[in-house]
Amino acid sequence: MAPQKQKNGRSKAWEIFVSNIFIIIMFLAMVIGIALGLGVRTLDGWEYYQKRKIFYLRFPGDLLLNMLKMLILPLITSSIISALASLDAKASGRMGIRAVVYYLVTTFCAVVLGIILVLAIQPGYKGTTKINKTGNTKEQEALEALFDLIRNCFPDNLIESSFRKQTTDVGTFEYQLPAANQSGSNVTLYDDYVTDSPKVKKSDGTNVLGIVVFSCFFGAVLAKMGPAGKPLIDFFECLHVAIMKITQLVIWYSPIGIIFLVATKLIEMEDPNQVFIQLGYYMLTVLVGLAIHGFIILPLVYFIVARKNPFVYMYNMAKALLTAWGTASSSATLPVTMECLEMRNKIDIRVAKFVAPIGATVNMDGTALYEAVAAIFIAQVNGISLSVGEVITVSLTATAAAIGAAGIPSAGLVTMAIVLTAVGLPVDDIRLIYAIDWFLDRFRTAINVLGDSYGAGIVEGLSKKDLEEFDRQHTTNQDDDTASINQKDGIGNPVFVNDVKPALNERL
Repeated sequence: MAPQKQKNGRSKAWEIFVSNIFIIIMFLAMVIGIALGLGVRTLDGWEYYQKRKIFYLRFPGDLLLNMLKMLILPLITSSIISALASLDAKASGRMGIRAVVYYLVTTFCAVVLGIILVLAIQPGYKGTTKINKTGNTKEQEALEALFDLIRNCFPDNLIESSFRKQTTDVGTFEYQLPAANQSGSNVTLYDDYVTDSPKVKKSDGTNVLGIVVFSCFFGAVLAKMGPAGKPLIDFFECLHVAIMKITQLVIWYSPIGIIFLVATKLIEMEDPNQVFIQLGYYMLTVLVGLAIHGFIILPLVYFIVARKNPFVYMYNMAKALLTAWGTASSSATLPVTMECLEMRNKIDIRVAKFVAPIGATVNMDGTALYEAVAAIFIAQVNGISLSVGEVITVSLTATAAAIGAAGIPSAGLVTMAIVLTAVGLPVDDIRLIYAIDWFLDRFRTAINVLGDSYGAGIVEGLSKKDLEEFDRQHTTNQDDDTASINQKDGIGNPVFVNDVKPALNERL
């Protein structure tokens, strides 16, 4: 019996190893990438022709980002449209409200946590204050950012929104006004004035928010069309299945891409040792906040609502979390997130297809925490003491700015200008943290993806009765429809109620 037990033990260990082989490979890829980046920096003469070397070394990583971004558009449209088309308006409406409430509550909790930590640790008053200011920033008024957010919800050209979005560009406008004539002559004098001249322009970048809004409306309309919308519903369901299969192929290439993405970022840093020393307390504050939010707050909320083990759920999302850390883009990670939700955590496919794409667009817990900490850190470095009202303003604007942040690398730096402007802090001082942003960006992106993932599980738990009721009614309607198959449409064809929940799980 002993040899048999030993054999069974080995086979079980081997089974566990095989089932987690990809996670192991991803972790090794991160370690190899860090080692490669630090190793290249130790080579003699690596600084010469550095930009060209980095350009070549980054090529495998660029391929990974391109492949993942290529899947974003078809994945978002097929997921949201097919999910909403497979539910009635009442069920999808309740699901949407639950998702939005979860996003707002967890994002605001992340902001409050970040503010508490940065006020307690006070990283701006510790360590060396001589921090290099590098990078470029752009100042934008909070109202203009809000207008951009709303404007992009309704793109004027849906095709163009796949690769361009609308942003407010603030230029200068020179004009003259008559001045007081004190010389007594008949010559009119003028004073020169310069003022801001904002205008809307198209900039490069996918308008994911506009595509999400259009897909929501399109899916809701298809749900109302009944049998007439069945061909389009089947098309988007089939498209979703095909994209998920392509995603599984891309995922196996991702460890190679992550190696070179991480390595090139380390090589690009001018002096990693100096940066880590100068911004050590700031990094500690952000990382502690992200750890508390990701390993305590979010799991606790999930456990209370879903009554399931949150850490098993998190473990099943490891593939997506490691991809998020490597790519620093929640949008690019979306295909992997969807795959983990549907395959590993067995989330109802209708919930995963609806919640995950929207979460990747508007749910940014890590970014919100990061922006709140960064704003108060900049105030501390400049010796500015913020009042209670200004701290509250930081919390509210950081929440709103995070919602409007794009799911791309370092998007938080762009929206952070809104937070700084709201409390009168110098926008140019974003450069203080620019050198380390790429590193922290990876951790906050992983927390963003984790928040999206828990959100899908929470919404499924809250919507279980609605989904069961919908399935029960649909089964009843389908039986009635089979009994009255003699019904005809306008051109004499049989009319069937659309099977809104086909065997999609079996296809996957």
